Amino acid sequence: MKLGRFLVSAVSAFAVVACGGGSGTDNRTGGKPSPTPTSQPPAANDCSLAARKTWVSQQLNEYYLYPNLIDNTVDPAAYSDLQSYIDALVAPARAEGRDNFFTYITSIEEENELINSGSNAGFGIRLAFDENDRLFVTEAFENAPGFSAGLDRGVQITAIQGRSVAARLADGTLDSSLGPPEPGVTRTFQIIDNSGVSREISVTKAEYNLDPVSDRYGVRIFNDGGRQVGYLNLRTFIAETAEDDLRAAFAQFRSAGVTEVILDLRYNGGGLVRLAELLGDLLARNRTNQVFSRTEFSEALSSENSTYRFQSQPEAIDVTKLAVIGTRSTASASELVTNAFIPYLGDNLALIGSNTYGKPVGQIAVDREACDDRFRIVAFRTVNADGNGDYFGGLGSVVPNFCRADDEIAVQLGNATEDSISTALDFLGGRGCPATASVPGQQGARSVAPTLEALQPARPNRLQREAPALY
Repeated sequence: MKLGRFLVSAVSAFAVVACGGGSGTDNRTGGKPSPTPTSQPPAANDCSLAARKTWVSQQLNEYYLYPNLIDNTVDPAAYSDLQSYIDALVAPARAEGRDNFFTYITSIEEENELINSGSNAGFGIRLAFDENDRLFVTEAFENAPGFSAGLDRGVQITAIQGRSVAARLADGTLDSSLGPPEPGVTRTFQIIDNSGVSREISVTKAEYNLDPVSDRYGVRIFNDGGRQVGYLNLRTFIAETAEDDLRAAFAQFRSAGVTEVILDLRYNGGGLVRLAELLGDLLARNRTNQVFSRTEFSEALSSENSTYRFQSQPEAIDVTKLAVIGTRSTASASELVTNAFIPYLGDNLALIGSNTYGKPVGQIAVDREACDDRFRIVAFRTVNADGNGDYFGGLGSVVPNFCRADDEIAVQLGNATEDSISTALDFLGGRGCPATASVPGQQGARSVAPTLEALQPARPNRLQREAPALY
């Protein structure tokens, strides 16, 4: 089985199996090995649990980035579901902080729907706690039922189905009280809206498409003392539709002569590597053919190693200063883009907000169509032009500047007065950078305790892996 059959994605990001070849537009370099299977695979149409366990074990041993951290002594019969078996196989890698449930099984059909159009079912809201365990909406998708019912950034949810958030938090039922990600699921919420009024609303989950860039606040050009500063809030790299949004945003920046940019990736958990590379291209007009990133597989598959170089794009600008707004929900493809510009921008690059998640590894997708199984396997790591990419502790340990700022949910995203955006403008304008504190137990890292903590289940669903805290 050739790796050339697959598109790769940043960890916890999506890729599509490309039958008969790669992406077709991939600018990486590298060979296409044909590893010899180590054992007889199960019959293609055998979808029994035992056959699926055999299949995932074989794929893992063939492609896993950390072959020495697979526990092949695990007894398959001891596990009643496939994901638990996978988790047991990669437990040694998880113990070393290299695979935090990033290797998983999912549905081909459901994932393809999400990639192609961003289609999913839910309320369309992101949720987080403040330091007092109050539950707030941090973001709302405009075409989803939550926004239509009055749930938007800054709204506090005090009760769900007549039971207080505090009580549900105490007994561990908060996540389950929100219901499965299925159309027709209805919940009542007691809320305190942005006018300070307490009221009850009812919201029914429905299908909606993720809009990668909000029409309300996704793109701005701030006049900061006569300087034109571009602002882009990119919600996700998941959906292919992000390409048009990115090109449109940078066409505006280019027309306005923008060279300083705020990338607001505070809730962006990753997505397609191809879109991360496009974003890099759009920021690097004068760096064509210079290294954006290198992709490195295991030693056995090192002939697959590849390099992506910046490509010319008609909408591209030449960024001279870059401020990236991040939180613990900022991961994978978002971190890849930020890390890629460190060698080129140096002290003209800053992370604003709080530390990011820390996912410098990526996945391939292996499909077993008869069973609708897509196996997401951590198979590669990405490094920048300087060969640096070990930021498992978050980007706070590697960025040249790390400026503390709050995620100020009382102020709408895209507003220049919001604390993270205001801090980014100050950095770009040379007006200082609030200091950050050290991460306990992490040598040389810098971070800051976030003012908000995303409501993210221990085992996120397929969407929440890429769009943290989205319900």
